[in-house]
Amino acid sequence: MINPQWLTTFKTLIDTGHFTQTADILHMTQPGVSQHIKKLEQACGYQLITRYNKQFELTEQGMLVYQYAQQQTQQYQTLINSLQTDNPHAGICKLACSGSFALSLYPQLLRLQQQYPQLHFHLEAAPNHKILQDIESNTIDMGIVTQSPQNNKLKATTIGQEQLCLVLPLRYKDTDVNLDLLTDCGLIDHPDAEYYLTKYFSSCGQTDLVDIKIEQLPITSYINQLNQILIAVAEGIGFTVLPQSAIAHFFDKHKLYIAPPLTAVTEKLYIIQKQHRQLPMRYQTIMPLLATISH
Repeated sequence: MINPQWLTTFKTLIDTGHFTQTADILHMTQPGVSQHIKKLEQACGYQLITRYNKQFELTEQGMLVYQYAQQQTQQYQTLINSLQTDNPHAGICKLACSGSFALSLYPQLLRLQQQYPQLHFHLEAAPNHKILQDIESNTIDMGIVTQSPQNNKLKATTIGQEQLCLVLPLRYKDTDVNLDLLTDCGLIDHPDAEYYLTKYFSSCGQTDLVDIKIEQLPITSYINQLNQILIAVAEGIGFTVLPQSAIAHFFDKHKLYIAPPLTAVTEKLYIIQKQHRQLPMRYQTIMPLLATISH
């Protein structure tokens, strides 16, 4: 690694063409300037300037080192300029949320990008635990989850809530939902199924569903693609529990039966970010959008 002070001295010397002027600009002595040049030459392993009659000329290696020093100066200035700029309508926002929420969020983000072409989005669809992990590792900057994290390194802000729905094939319309019916129908399993079913059964107000052992329900199909889960239900293969937003975007809703609970089952939505990390202004631009979608 070349000492940056030596590079600065060398570049200043080439720019001014004089040892004395270089010393004045850098508040050094002339012998100090000569010492820096000598150490730089030793570090590079080549003679960088040829001295004659109190003047000098760059060698071929000296020209390459000078070009490198110019690039370093330009990169430094670019860095300083970027540090001073925090444009609310430019840059990349790295976000993550559930697949169902992404169905509503992504089109809205694209509309925002059309309004502000320099604003770009990286959106990941992932379960709660992965979103929290990715925030901690700085893979993403902000996440939308349905569980407030028990981690003092993370900050949670409530932005709304979403209803969970028990979805069955249309042939079960107006039929009482009980263990026998669900066993007969079979479960369409997916990565969040156990969490959603547990939440729904414990909160829907139907006492005969509270004690259902989810692991004993027969699984008729498994799929980890959100937009495919309801296809199986629509074809009469099984039931599942999903957020209402996932159902709203399904193209064959007329083939589904949403069982009405005695008590509506909702889960809060939280924006998660690092507790002590100040995000750029562009994240403030999307905050009103997140709050609008979650209501």
